[in-house]
Amino acid sequence: MVANTNMPAGKPASAVRDPLLQPFRIRHLNLKNRVMSTSHACGLEVDGMPVERYQLYHEGKARGGIALTMFGGSSNVAPDSPNVFRQLNVGIDAVIPYLQQFSARIHKHGAALMCQITHLGRRGEPYASNWLPTIAPSPIRETLHRSFPKEMDENDIERVVKAYGAAALRCKQGGLDGIETLAGGHLIGQFLSPKTNKRTDRYGGSLANRCRFGLMVFEEIRRRVGDDFIVGFRYVVDEGGAQGGLGFEECVEIARVFQDTGTIDFFNAIYGRMDTEIGLAVDNMPGMASPIAPWLEAVGRFKREVKLPVFHAARIADIATARHAIREGLLDMVAMTRAHIADPNIVAKLEAGQEDRIRPCVGATHCQSPYRPHCLHNPATGRETSLPQSVPRAEKPGRKIVVVGGGPAGLEAARVAAERGHKVMLFEAADRVGGQVLLAARASWRKDLVGIVDWRKRELDRLGVELRLNTYAEMKDVLAEKPEVVIVATGGVPDLAWLPGAELATSVWDAIGGSVTLAPEVIVYDGTGRHPAPQVAELAIAQGKRAQLVSIDGMIAQELTYAERVIWKKRAYELGLPVTLDHEIEKIERRGNRLVATFRNLVTHQPVEREADQVIVEHGTAPADHVFQELKAASSNDGVTDIDALLALRKQPRGRRADAPFELHRIGDAVASRNIQAAVLDALRLCLAL
Repeated sequence: MVANTNMPAGKPASAVRDPLLQPFRIRHLNLKNRVMSTSHACGLEVDGMPVERYQLYHEGKARGGIALTMFGGSSNVAPDSPNVFRQLNVGIDAVIPYLQQFSARIHKHGAALMCQITHLGRRGEPYASNWLPTIAPSPIRETLHRSFPKEMDENDIERVVKAYGAAALRCKQGGLDGIETLAGGHLIGQFLSPKTNKRTDRYGGSLANRCRFGLMVFEEIRRRVGDDFIVGFRYVVDEGGAQGGLGFEECVEIARVFQDTGTIDFFNAIYGRMDTEIGLAVDNMPGMASPIAPWLEAVGRFKREVKLPVFHAARIADIATARHAIREGLLDMVAMTRAHIADPNIVAKLEAGQEDRIRPCVGATHCQSPYRPHCLHNPATGRETSLPQSVPRAEKPGRKIVVVGGGPAGLEAARVAAERGHKVMLFEAADRVGGQVLLAARASWRKDLVGIVDWRKRELDRLGVELRLNTYAEMKDVLAEKPEVVIVATGGVPDLAWLPGAELATSVWDAIGGSVTLAPEVIVYDGTGRHPAPQVAELAIAQGKRAQLVSIDGMIAQELTYAERVIWKKRAYELGLPVTLDHEIEKIERRGNRLVATFRNLVTHQPVEREADQVIVEHGTAPADHVFQELKAASSNDGVTDIDALLALRKQPRGRRADAPFELHRIGDAVASRNIQAAVLDALRLCLAL
């Protein structure tokens, strides 16, 4: 299915004046606007190669109007820089034909293409890829990737320098416009930082000595690629005050050393350290728990100290911030990397005067999960071989579609069906749409989640979808609309019925929503490893209650991405929240005016009793599918969604009762307890075939 951006021809005057849409030139390379996407390991490679699906993911951004898309986060240049988080391998000639295909694909849209090349150094793992020992300037272990590196000798240094040059040449032979190397926590940065470089030879000690390895790398790269190729430096402007690390002033001094050699063309500025999970989640790649663009001011100060162009990406998620960065001269190119995962058509919408239609990045960091690059609320990203970013109109529009439920699944179903040209009506029992997202957004650091709902609500208004709020739809209400298709997206209800003493338990929904008052002392049980349980514990402590968290898992928030887990871990420490892991709840009993919860230690199998005024239980949801069950017998397909047709985006078969007036489907948590991405993916796949 071919995507169609549905953008009108011509540019409004406001777009012509927009700072973001002004061209920029680096050396010989003309960039058509100031918007870019930085290098990242998107997880779509095969055997270290950027295959078609990898290329299509970036082509979506190029088609959407971006000036520069960079790829290959941490692409490896040598055999002892192993594949540990799904990188590309630019250390072998086999990559060149893929790069040639890739560059041709991107250039036809008028966008530029660059790759990040690197050696991980101590950041590698000795048991990955070739099972070679990791190498570093000094034998100092990185706790995140856990290797004890070999201290590099002169032979290692010479070999790796040549590997960088050879990798850069492969990128040029592949038709790319340029490359960047990565400092930060990678090998060049390990030489630069006194925290990781304890050498006493000509590569350690003084600032000049610590720069020597990186300077050799850039000299070799420039020798191999010549002057008609862009070479950049993804460079840390401040290690964030880490003890023994680089501060801002020394980072500026080092940058000037590299700048003055004439071997590099730009700095791509980053902040903080990446050798711990907390460093990645809070400083280096900040998410929803951080303010918008937390390091933009620091990078702007850095830009004033150097002469080369400066790029930057770190939670620049909205157009207003991006525009400010360019207008005020804080950046030369603004990188909206995760924002383009949420919506690759950002620039096209800007050019068309449709800024309000840009799907927002809410900073959920789902794109940093093992399922990357999938966006929490854009299921098409990363699935470009099968799903379009813009919904095409149906061959036969005008069908009557009734959606029951206004959570993420129902909103997405209504949006896609309406984009297809159908007449859509949505029932919602509450006084506003949003479902469980509205509860989730009440957490201290997750308020931006509401953007998932707000964007879809605006799109439904634009598309003329009829909303009936405060309406608990029954079978008669649905049938009165004479639908041709009914989509039940009623979500779920807290799953407590399995628990002996469930009548004594409080659900996380009631606790978060405020329909139940929290008692002075509470036990919060987490049976899922998702957000609700730590969210309730946080809420209880904020209200001055005594709280403890007991989890079935071996770590707090185990089901979430590392970036979300580490934020909840940080919050637990900050709040002084007692956390007990590896315990499963078995029953709740009343003793006097107190409740006693019995848990079983999953390691020792011993029972443990805990006493409190209130026991709050999180165990996901059970489908709230009453109306679905009512409608099944009247539907043409008995409520069966054909999985093969769903995955192939084919029209659903009519089923056993072809003469029945409507087909019936259910999606999201009305089927099973899952996350937002699963819910909106259900909706998109089903409704693209309507």
